[in-house]
Amino acid sequence: MSRFEKIINRKGSSSVKWDLTKTVFGRDDVLPMWVADMDFLPPEAVLEALENRLKHGIFGYTFVGDKTAASIKEWVQKRHGWDIETTWLQYSPGVVPAISTIIQALTVPGDKVLVQSPVYTPFFSLVEDNDREIVNARLHYHEGRYSIDFHAFEESLKTGVKLFLLCNPHNPSGRVWKKEELVKMAELCHKYNVLIVSDEIHSDLVYKHHTHIPLASLDETFRDMTITCIAPSKTFNLAGLQASAMITPNADIREKIAGVHKKQGFFTLNTLGIIGMETAYRHGEQWLEEILDYLQENVTVTKQFIEEHLSELQVVEAEGTYLLWIDCTKLDLSDDELKNRLLDRGKLALEPGTKYGPGGEGFVRMNIACPRETLMDGLGRLRTALS
Repeated sequence: MSRFEKIINRKGSSSVKWDLTKTVFGRDDVLPMWVADMDFLPPEAVLEALENRLKHGIFGYTFVGDKTAASIKEWVQKRHGWDIETTWLQYSPGVVPAISTIIQALTVPGDKVLVQSPVYTPFFSLVEDNDREIVNARLHYHEGRYSIDFHAFEESLKTGVKLFLLCNPHNPSGRVWKKEELVKMAELCHKYNVLIVSDEIHSDLVYKHHTHIPLASLDETFRDMTITCIAPSKTFNLAGLQASAMITPNADIREKIAGVHKKQGFFTLNTLGIIGMETAYRHGEQWLEEILDYLQENVTVTKQFIEEHLSELQVVEAEGTYLLWIDCTKLDLSDDELKNRLLDRGKLALEPGTKYGPGGEGFVRMNIACPRETLMDGLGRLRTALS
């Protein structure tokens, strides 16, 4: 039996996914397939390293050392062909706080920040909560596929945008942006003097026949105008350890980010986060290859089930991530009706598409990073709710 078939009871572990359904969805009798973490154990090497550190028993102040930085450098080079310098690395408890820090460092209240909806929900809240203005260049959706509307993109840049938040691979659609798309976006940003934050937290979760390309790796000019955010959290299911990295080649930008960190009083990651991040990047590759195969099978099973039992729904082709973006617009239900049928009839908790901004109406996001038994339970509930 695959190691990923094991059902692990996460209730009572302060799990956002499993223990907050009453708070988020108003009921606790639902199967949660919403927030983006996995129902799988991380690599055994990570568990062993954490256990050994616990046995040591002293948890004083800990710094992120050269070995950890080297593990990130080696991982990025091996997995994505990008040769970075360890001096480019800065750290944050997560990609979301990293993006907030970058917004504070590189813009001022009232500045315009560009996003492309439908997109990861915090992109909107981070801009608004920092008193910046959202400019939205909506992605183009046609026949089950998303693409970039470059006319809308450039027109948005012309309005005086200072910063562009790129999501690559894209959440929630699962698109892995191609080289020509990345180059064109970067060229336009350079033309209008716009800096780029590239959220690449899902960069390791890319399926066969698709390749993740770090935008900053394409050209020296793009490199110096881009801050790339990565983390082991999605890749190895380590979000609770709270460790991420910013890759910032431009020394002036690094200094500005460091200035905000100083104001925040932030200077290091937690001990177990450092251990988990370094160990995962050093010893987690075989585990990742195995889980990518398992997730690909889950994608296939989901698509086949929906085609057979819920033919009015369309699963947007997932090139990366373990999040499936499902088009329910042919059901002709309002978003409230869709949500209520999922919760009341199906007892199923999915992310409503409206959370992802304009263009998300009529969609839901399903997390399929779970054992096959759980997936089939969820698909059965989806059928009950929507058939």
